[in-house]
Amino acid sequence: MKKKENCMKREIDGELLEVPEHVAIILDGNGRWAKKRLMPRNYGHAQGSKTVEQICEDAWNLGIKYLTVYAFSTENWSRPKKEVDALMKLLRSYLKDCIKRTTKNNMRVRVIGDKTGLSEDIRNSIEELERVSAVNTGLNFTIAINYGSRDEMRRAMVRMAKDVEDGKVKSEEITEEVFKGYLDTWELPDPDLLIRTSGEQRLSNFLLWQLAYTEFVFMEVLWPDFNRDELVRAIRQYNGRERRFGGI
Repeated sequence: MKKKENCMKREIDGELLEVPEHVAIILDGNGRWAKKRLMPRNYGHAQGSKTVEQICEDAWNLGIKYLTVYAFSTENWSRPKKEVDALMKLLRSYLKDCIKRTTKNNMRVRVIGDKTGLSEDIRNSIEELERVSAVNTGLNFTIAINYGSRDEMRRAMVRMAKDVEDGKVKSEEITEEVFKGYLDTWELPDPDLLIRTSGEQRLSNFLLWQLAYTEFVFMEVLWPDFNRDELVRAIRQYNGRERRFGGI
């Protein structure tokens, strides 16, 4: 089976598996998880943030180098104001705690998305988190906040058009690699594996450019119940795929 050369083989639970270098996850099912327990949706989001913390540790221990999670989309603003406010409060707390964890766990954190749509204090926390963690050499953890892939590409094209107008780039020089350099994920390799929890089978405007040749695994488990065993199960499914990248 053809796999990327930068994927490494590792013994996991007595089985030799090829570990994807970059895993992206659509975190889905927090609200339904809470509803099943007769709790408010925000309780599910709080539990989901704890799952994120643990999965970061599990991913690195399994040999994954890059982990990208879809935390809050551009479309999520349409949710009830009470829920959005609670999510922003949770985000503020998470970002502050994350600064301590990145130093302890040697984790580098990036945030992608339209940061101009976030409040000033959240933007400041993101800036500090990215600055403090930039020297770390462990897991590359990327959080998509106020992110939509169509918006990302629109913003990229606006910046690229400005560079063309200013003579920094010639239109005939625009290749896929040049365009990629304007995306939020310009520093990152494309994901090898995408996981979406809760049984939904759609991309929901997430990394549309970057997922061109990514393997998809859709899992029934709700995000707060996602754990190391589920991650390993997804990696096993990934190992059963033949990646031809358009070839034979």
